[in-house]
Amino acid sequence: MDTDSRSWLEKIISDFVKDSPENTLKMETGEKAFDEVLVGFSSGSDPLYETYKDVVSEQHWTPLEALSIKFPDLQAKPEDITVISWVLPQRGPTREDNRKESFYPSRRWVQARFPGEEFNTALRNHVVRELGLKGIKSVAPMLLPEWEWLKSTKYVFTSTWSERHAAYAAGLGTFGLCDGLITAKGKAHRAGSVVANLKIPPSPRHYEDHHAYCLFFHDGSCTGCRKRCPVEAITEQGHDKVKCWDHAGGTCARFVKENYGFDGYGCGLCQVGVPCESGIPKKILKSTG
Repeated sequence: MDTDSRSWLEKIISDFVKDSPENTLKMETGEKAFDEVLVGFSSGSDPLYETYKDVVSEQHWTPLEALSIKFPDLQAKPEDITVISWVLPQRGPTREDNRKESFYPSRRWVQARFPGEEFNTALRNHVVRELGLKGIKSVAPMLLPEWEWLKSTKYVFTSTWSERHAAYAAGLGTFGLCDGLITAKGKAHRAGSVVANLKIPPSPRHYEDHHAYCLFFHDGSCTGCRKRCPVEAITEQGHDKVKCWDHAGGTCARFVKENYGFDGYGCGLCQVGVPCESGIPKKILKSTG
C-alpha cells in the first residue's frame, strides 16, 4: 500500500470532517467546529522522532514505541510504519470572536476546544476503525491509557506524544514564538494523529528550520503574539508555559465555569489577531517563492 493508501486516507479523513454530525460546536447556531482539514504523513523511521526525545520530552514515544504499546507482539521495523497527521482549522467566526477578546477566551473558542476536541477524538477513532477493517494495525497515541502529561525540570510541561510535533514531521507547519504551529491555514487549529503499520511515502517538508513560518524568527518584524498575550507569557525569549497555563487552565477555567456554564479552559488570544492567524505570512511566502 502506498500512493493509493495516501489518497484513501486523505478521503476518509476529509469526508469525516465534512460530513460527520460530530463536527459541531454544540451551540444554538448549529455550526461546525472546524474547516476543511489538512492531512500529512511522516515515516516511523524519520530521525525527527528520535530527536523529540531531546527537544520535546525524554519520555516522548517514537511511532514504533506507540504502536507497540497497543500491539506488544508487533513485528515491524520503523520504516514499515506511517504517522498520519491532520490539522483542523478553526472557522472564521470562531477566530473573529476570539480576535475581539483581550483577556478571556470567547465562548466559540472554548467550544472549539470543548467539545471540539471530542470530534478530534472521534476522528482518531474513525481512522483507526477504517484501518482495522483493512486488517491494518493502528493506534491513536493520544488515546492510549499510557499517554500522560509530565512535568520536567528541562521542559516544564511535556507529554509522551505531541500532536503538533507529529504534524511538523508531516510537513504541515512550523513553530512560532508562542510555540503554536503555523500551517497553511494558520495557527488557530487543533491537531491529531494516528500511527499505522502501513508504509506510505512521507509528505514533503518545505522547510528545514522549525521556525521557518514565524515572522519574528524570519526577520524580527513581528511580535504580534507577544502583544496579544494578556499575562505577558510570551517574550522575545519565548513562551513561559507556567504563566500561560496559570492563565488558560486557572483564571480562564474559572471564567468559563462561571460565564459559559461548563467545565473547560483555554485562551488562544495569541493565535488570532496576528499575521499567521489564518495562513503562512505573505512576506514569508514571497521570500520562499
